Amino acid sequence: MKLLGGAKKSFSTDKIILEQNVSTINELISHLMQIKPKDTLEFDTNNLLIAVNGVDSSALQGYDTKLNGNDEISIIPIIHGGSSRRIQFSVAQSNVEMFDILFDKRFHRDFLDELRNNHKQLIIQAVNPQFLLSVQHAKKILAISLHAKKTNTMLSKKIETDILLRFAVTTQISAAIKVAGRKMNMDCLVIAMGKKSSLSRLYSELKPFLNPKPLSRNNHPFLKRQFNVSKNQLSVVQSKDSLEDIIVEKAAVLI
Repeated sequence: MKLLGGAKKSFSTDKIILEQNVSTINELISHLMQIKPKDTLEFDTNNLLIAVNGVDSSALQGYDTKLNGNDEISIIPIIHGGSSRRIQFSVAQSNVEMFDILFDKRFHRDFLDELRNNHKQLIIQAVNPQFLLSVQHAKKILAISLHAKKTNTMLSKKIETDILLRFAVTTQISAAIKVAGRKMNMDCLVIAMGKKSSLSRLYSELKPFLNPKPLSRNNHPFLKRQFNVSKNQLSVVQSKDSLEDIIVEKAAVLI
C-alpha cells in the first residue's frame, strides 16, 4: 500500500505492507485507524482518493470494493478546494452529502426520478439552491426532518418530501415543489443520505456537473423577501446568522 501526500505524515511512512487480511476498503480504513501512530497528522477518512491497482475506487464499488491479497493500493488525501471539494457531514448518525449541480442540457424532466432509481439505497431530494443559506442551514433542516421521522411527526409519508417542505417552509406539497423544488433550465442542489460507499458512487456520477465553487451564492436578499423577514425581526435575534435562525424556526414549527 502506497501512502501519498498528507497520508505519509499521518503514518510516518510512504508504504505499508498489510499482514492482516482485509476484504474491503471499509475494513482497510478501519485497520489503518487502529495502527495509526499517535501525535501524527489527522487522517480524514471521509476525504480520500483510494486507487486499487490504479483504478479509482469510486469507479468500482467505493468503500465496499473487494480487496485481494496481491492488490496494490494507493491512498491520497483530498484537499478541499476547487472541483475536488465534497460537502459531507453527519446529522443524527446519518451520512449526508450535498451536490451543487450546474445546469446541463442532459438533465431532463425525469432527472431526479432516474437518480433515485439508480441509487435506491439512498434518500435523495433536489432543492432550488436559492433556498439554502449555508451548510449549517442544511444541517438544521435535516435534523428537524430526521427527528420528525423518528417521532412519527413528519409532514408527509416520505422523508424526502418532508425535507422539501421544511426548506420551503410550507405544509403544502404543491407549493413546496413550485417554489423550492428543482427547476428546469436552472442549477439545482441535490441532498443525499445513506452509506458512504453509496454516496461515493453518486458523487462519481455527478462529479462532471458539480459547481467548482459550491454554495457560493448570496441567497440572503432572496430569502428575506421569500419569507417576509423584516429588519426589525433580524435585529431581535442575536446570533451569527439571524436570518438562518428565523427560517429554521419557521421550518421547525410547521404542523
